[in-house]
Amino acid sequence: MSSSSGRVGSRAVEHDAGIAASRACRGFTLLEILVSLAILSVVLAAVYSTFFLARRAVDGMDDTLVKLQEARRALDILRCEVEASFYEAADKSTAWRVKDRDYYGKSASSLRFATFSALRPGLSLVSYYVEGADDGLRLFKKIGPLRLTEEDAEAVEVIDRLDAFSIEAKYQDGWVRTWDTDIIGRVPEEVRISIAVKLRSGVVVLADRAMPRIKGPI
Repeated sequence: MSSSSGRVGSRAVEHDAGIAASRACRGFTLLEILVSLAILSVVLAAVYSTFFLARRAVDGMDDTLVKLQEARRALDILRCEVEASFYEAADKSTAWRVKDRDYYGKSASSLRFATFSALRPGLSLVSYYVEGADDGLRLFKKIGPLRLTEEDAEAVEVIDRLDAFSIEAKYQDGWVRTWDTDIIGRVPEEVRISIAVKLRSGVVVLADRAMPRIKGPI
């Protein structure tokens, strides 16, 4: 009797072990696979979204820095040229003129003067003016020999995507937006230059002041 019951117990243990082994070796069900894929899709979407937003932020920052560097460089060059400007009343080609203009309510000054520029030897005729475009205002520059007319000089684009370009001259205790040495008889004591740049985050205004340093014949 005892040997018979021992065989039955042994078979029961072997049966339970076989069931456990078969459960351990079985694969994933279709439902488990679908749930896993859904979770993986959510995780990948979150990772991709984070990467895309970070990449767009970096690209935007790079574009902003480049545009600010362009504006700062243009402002520095113009300031140096104004400080090196030259005027002689007897020579009309050295006339110093600032005109107050606007483009759909945005300041778009123009400037013309003679100066000693680092771009070419001798005294040069330099002019700055603004034209409208789909993405904002564009600042152009002309430079050439003093006897060359503004119309004959070749224009070069200095910077685009501007919101405004303003030139103001100090007159007595205030600032004026027009100047003509043919009328006033002298160059301004000080000039205020402002460049408003369009960025993704909004409009940033860069400004500087320049004082013409050549006061008489050379």
